[in-house]
Amino acid sequence: MISINNLTVAYGGFVLLNDINFHISESDKIGLVGKNGAGKSTILKIICGMQHPTSGKVAVPPGVKIGYLPQIMEHHKGKSVIDETMTAFADMLEMEKEIERLTAELASREDYESEDYQDLIVRMNDLNDRLSYRQEESPRVQAEKTLMGLGFKYGELTRATETFSQGWNMRIELAKILLSKPDVLLLDEPTNHLDIESIEWFESYLRDYRGALVLISHDRKFLDNVTGRTVEIMLGHIHDYKVPYSKYLELRKERIAQQQAAYENQQRMIAKSEEFIERFRYKPTKSNQVQSRIKQLEKLERIEVDVEDRSALTVKFPPAPRAGEVVFKAADLTVGYGTKVVFSHADIEVRRGEKVALVGRNGEGKTTLMRVIMGELDPMSGEAKTGFNVNVGYYAQNQEDILDKQDTVFGTLDRIAVGDIRTKLRDILAAFLFKGEDIDKKVAVLSGGERARLAMAKLMLKPYNLLALDEPTNHMDIRSKDILKQALKAYDGTLIIVSHDRDFLDGLVDKLYEFRDGKVKEHLGTVAEFLEKSKIENLNELERHFKPAAVKPAATVEKKTASQHEYQSRKFVSKEERRIRNRVAFLEKSIAETEDKMKRIEAVLASPGPQDDIMDLTREYLELKRDMDAKTEEWIMAGESLQKFE
Repeated sequence: MISINNLTVAYGGFVLLNDINFHISESDKIGLVGKNGAGKSTILKIICGMQHPTSGKVAVPPGVKIGYLPQIMEHHKGKSVIDETMTAFADMLEMEKEIERLTAELASREDYESEDYQDLIVRMNDLNDRLSYRQEESPRVQAEKTLMGLGFKYGELTRATETFSQGWNMRIELAKILLSKPDVLLLDEPTNHLDIESIEWFESYLRDYRGALVLISHDRKFLDNVTGRTVEIMLGHIHDYKVPYSKYLELRKERIAQQQAAYENQQRMIAKSEEFIERFRYKPTKSNQVQSRIKQLEKLERIEVDVEDRSALTVKFPPAPRAGEVVFKAADLTVGYGTKVVFSHADIEVRRGEKVALVGRNGEGKTTLMRVIMGELDPMSGEAKTGFNVNVGYYAQNQEDILDKQDTVFGTLDRIAVGDIRTKLRDILAAFLFKGEDIDKKVAVLSGGERARLAMAKLMLKPYNLLALDEPTNHMDIRSKDILKQALKAYDGTLIIVSHDRDFLDGLVDKLYEFRDGKVKEHLGTVAEFLEKSKIENLNELERHFKPAAVKPAATVEKKTASQHEYQSRKFVSKEERRIRNRVAFLEKSIAETEDKMKRIEAVLASPGPQDDIMDLTREYLELKRDMDAKTEEWIMAGESLQKFE
């Protein structure tokens, strides 16, 4: 479908991408991988036309629709979440208008056998097919399902977009892209602002997605579960593997070993040739042979390899001083800001040596609990305290922004290091991939991932017995995360960690606290076990909001009326049957009245006036919705009970 042909990108004398070629087929699910700065984002920008190559071209067939999610984007303001998301269906309105125009033109023409007439029919059929594909459900229902899948609550859909953080606005943009159903999805780090449950939903969506996908991600499990092909950018060249990420790592290791052997053989050949040239350069009898060797070396295509030794990189936290048996305990804890309660009546206990994850939807209180642990926030009620001799090392979510941007990498550690650890600062920095001239860089010029690694390196300077880490892997590439995970597994202290990275948490923690709807719930077991249970609960949540029309009472009024006539014509009716039928009639009337009330509220919410209280209306709407769902369930069960009398 899309062909990248002889693509070169150069900046001055530096060549980022060197004459690369690969093809994206209609159903390809491609993971685009490589070091930070290798050119992954550049390729996506070139494919969607936002950047031009130095030479070469990208061939995109006419009519192919591309959806592109960059790492950084502008967000729209002035609309509610649902209204902004509904703008994704603007092209459907255009298709409907074009179908109307084509229908009118076909009706006015009589040249049925002409090529132009046939082209019009083909075009109209194509539009109808595309429209029917997009209209599996109503646009509103599609938008609501997508937004809720990405983590929004139903009651938040009418809130203004500007009342949400940048991460939540990214989800709105992602929802718009998915709902537009492009032929090709280009996604640059889409999971950076998603929590675990949203990632699970998104992963399922992409597995079922029928178009082509090119994905940049530092989430190993996400890549494995979504992609079936891995394209690596290395030293400006492309290496194409028709396998998922984990299998690619195995094949890549084999290729590097072969390349290293070929490189070493070539270096020996070059050394021998150069030795021959130097030895016989001034001997007239050997001049032809010398010139021949010189020309051979000039024409020789030099083998390049990634010579960095990845396996030698290790990080080890200092031994943890012994703490009391209970490291942190909260009883009947209620926490919030001002009058706003974030979560209430929580009971939490973390014991010495445990590795605990705090999981759940963004904004539910995970970072808030971290602030309580650090003593930065006092509870509204209840009790929260750290145990005996607990010394906390804290990595805040915005830690990389707290760093002094005018300081150097080395100076950041040197300024706070004391004692013998000062002699190991270069080793610590090297473990976090700061080597050579990197340690003299100013913090201001570091990438987000580099700042995150530097902030983590600071925690190596003192012996803490409780590490409280809030989203430590944001911006870290897969390699850096692997290093950190192994260090935390070997750490002999207590760990409390907030993270949405399943692969990172897998095998690291065996206890979770889930933050949901203002409550905190303990889960014993692995991340995989929690996700399996959570997925079931989430599906039930979606069912409550999006019950199929087939089970609505309104869809069976005629059938029920006929049943009523049949029932009335029978002479002998038991008391139980009469009671159930009376209840069914009451429920049908009550559900219809509730639906009318909801429709009136929907009309007001769609165009609220200055006197309308949107929050009160939304609350009333959700209460009516819950009431209708409960009555609908009862109506279905009553209908099933009646079957034994028929």
